[in-house]
Amino acid sequence: MNPAFSVIFLTTLIGAGQGLFLALFTVESYAAFELLHAQHRSFYAAGSMVALTLLVAGLVASFFHLGHPERAWRAAAMWRTSWLSREVIALPAFMGVVFLYGAAHLLAFNPLLLTLPSGTPVNLTAILGVVGTVLAFVLFVCTAMIYACLRFLREWHTPLTVLNYTLLGGASGFALATALAAFLAPDVTTFLAGWAMILTVLAFIGRVASLFRNAHIKNASTVQNAIGVKHPHITQRSQGAMGGSFNTREFFHGKTPAALRAVKWSFLILSFPLPVALLGLGWALHSPVPLVAAFVVQYAGLLLERWFFFAQANHPQNLYYQSIG
Repeated sequence: MNPAFSVIFLTTLIGAGQGLFLALFTVESYAAFELLHAQHRSFYAAGSMVALTLLVAGLVASFFHLGHPERAWRAAAMWRTSWLSREVIALPAFMGVVFLYGAAHLLAFNPLLLTLPSGTPVNLTAILGVVGTVLAFVLFVCTAMIYACLRFLREWHTPLTVLNYTLLGGASGFALATALAAFLAPDVTTFLAGWAMILTVLAFIGRVASLFRNAHIKNASTVQNAIGVKHPHITQRSQGAMGGSFNTREFFHGKTPAALRAVKWSFLILSFPLPVALLGLGWALHSPVPLVAAFVVQYAGLLLERWFFFAQANHPQNLYYQSIG
């Protein structure tokens, strides 16, 4: 497929925003059970603002993928059958909860709603955090299933697509939370850095598993079964057209196998071992600089990863339209 940069930025930006919110609520949850020191509300307010900024930026990027942006609202109409429609509903709902969560902390409006039998207080931000967590995972699933539900694109049609979208978003979000904590909540920097490294390692395992799987896919579509001739040596010399078309532009990236290999190895290095090394360095030196660099480097790697994800999908029609006389 030909990767659309609007979709690349959409999926990576909202993924980081989702992961950042999950990191914020994880810290608040641990503090509620006295497993971490309670943090000042400014950390949660600032983190929510950053997460909301990423979500809005991703939403804006998505509009560049639309032929008629003014009709975007119609995308929600098919929510019963379309994962895209479900994403269109889940994203604004999640953004609304993130806004309320951050506003509650910013305005110090956090009334106690109930107390658990263990004595743990449940306040407004705890309820908003639970709702936001559910919506974050719903959004991960909706975004990933837009691609995983396509049976004819076998590189995407796997549970690994959902797993990788979730783990990659979580890893980048926790890496960003670690960088923010270095400035606003130093007490939880080590905690967040540890989780960021764990999620990055898990994301690496999941992404390598998908690469291994896709490298061993045997495509069901061939030139032979396309024309109904079983001869083993059939070669198509021309696509039958002199110029380009929608099919040649939209369903094939046009890059060489060498370029694909370069992108693959670049994203594997930038997204996984390098961020883990930088997180470990920042952890050891108690310095925010490597922690900020870890997120920047990882996000750059995720842009390449998402480009490769789209480019690797081989549409069956490319059997015909990649042949040039």
